[in-house]
Amino acid sequence: MEPKKILIYVLTVFALYTIITSPARAADLVQIGFEGISSAAQGVGHFMTEVVR
Repeated sequence: MEPKKILIYVLTVFALYTIITSPARAADLVQIGFEGISSAAQGVGHFMTEVVR
């Protein structure tokens, strides 16, 4: 097996284990991730706005 496939398999198993054992914590982590992505997108938007001005 390729190392990449093994890594994907391990990460998938870990994600499923986390969701099954503590769904509330998994939901918190997803929310934190989306908030981070949203903040980054807003930062890029503000930067582009200032560049255009």
